Amino acid sequence: MGSLVPAGHPGVCGMKSAARSRAAPTGRLDLYERNDMSKHYTIGVIPGDGTGPEVVAEGLKALEAAGRKHDLTFDFKRYDLGGEAYLRDGTLLPDSVIHELRGMDAIFLGAIGHPGVKPGILEREVLLKLRFELDLYINLRPVVLHPGVDTPLMGKQPEDIDFVVVRENSEGMYAGGGGFFKKGTADEVAIQESVNTRKGVERCIRYAFEYARKRNKGKHVTLCAKTNVLIFESDLWFRVFQDVAKDFPDIGTGYQHVDALCMWMIKNPEQFDVIVTGNLFGDIITDIGAIIQGGLGIAAGGNIHPGQSAMFEPIGGSAPKYTGQNKINPMAAIGSAQMLLEYLGKDKAAADIFQAIRKVLSQDLKSLEAGRMGYTTSEVGDLVARYIMA
Repeated sequence: MGSLVPAGHPGVCGMKSAARSRAAPTGRLDLYERNDMSKHYTIGVIPGDGTGPEVVAEGLKALEAAGRKHDLTFDFKRYDLGGEAYLRDGTLLPDSVIHELRGMDAIFLGAIGHPGVKPGILEREVLLKLRFELDLYINLRPVVLHPGVDTPLMGKQPEDIDFVVVRENSEGMYAGGGGFFKKGTADEVAIQESVNTRKGVERCIRYAFEYARKRNKGKHVTLCAKTNVLIFESDLWFRVFQDVAKDFPDIGTGYQHVDALCMWMIKNPEQFDVIVTGNLFGDIITDIGAIIQGGLGIAAGGNIHPGQSAMFEPIGGSAPKYTGQNKINPMAAIGSAQMLLEYLGKDKAAADIFQAIRKVLSQDLKSLEAGRMGYTTSEVGDLVARYIMA
């Protein structure tokens, strides 16, 4: 297990405490530039594969209920992307669709993944292409334990698990750098490169600090990296983190190696407010976050470029074995709808969905597992909509 203190940076686990004064930031990044007086929004909808269309339907149901209550209207434009489209006619993600999605207020994604398609094709040519082409450089993953939801962490309560992971979403290991030499031979060499630009790192870290300020809870940002081994990549992240922190004297800071952070997420998750990290580490630690908040069926996420069209999705995947059975848990998709409204600046409508989710989880569902909820997928969506309108 790695030390909490990176080599060459003594004492940084508690780099600084949050100041009592609330200084104005330098070079402010507005997290919610799309917050305006609009009442009508165009949403690109990608239902995707497997149970994706089923959970998307319930997410849209929640959006429409919140819209009726708050006088908002939505124009949903659907796109047939995913495994079925690829197997049918070879369609992956046309440039024309990318162009149209850029003009949307937001994008709502179900899930991409099909057992009949070789792993890597849909991930690279649809999911990663969406993130890279739209420059959705922030992956935002709230980790919230709702009342009434079980966590595998003994003794932990909702007040102990309430933090956010800000993951860099457009660089790192997933940028695709590398290649093979003498592939298929005994002398084969495989190289995978991590690409990190100062611009990419800084805008991600700055977003995390701005989010901690807007969130206004622990007012603390933890950098997750591996400075003792990844001496180039993580050193860049650490130096930029220190530089950006100077603009936020009201926000406390800390550092943890990724292996230590994985341990502390399980042992003492209450210490975290906002965690910022690179693409690969973020992918790993957010799955830990999902299970400690009750499982993938409740984990929602956003892919964001502030001020531009952002994409929101449930994290659990397409779950093909449950396709068409109307028994998959739609809560992650409904939570994604809540995040979408928050991104658009419709905080009251988003809060109504959030509270409706909490009521259903604490008062109605027997379990979060597919087929054991006590309700069908569509019935869960109906419950949420009813609470929104109450």
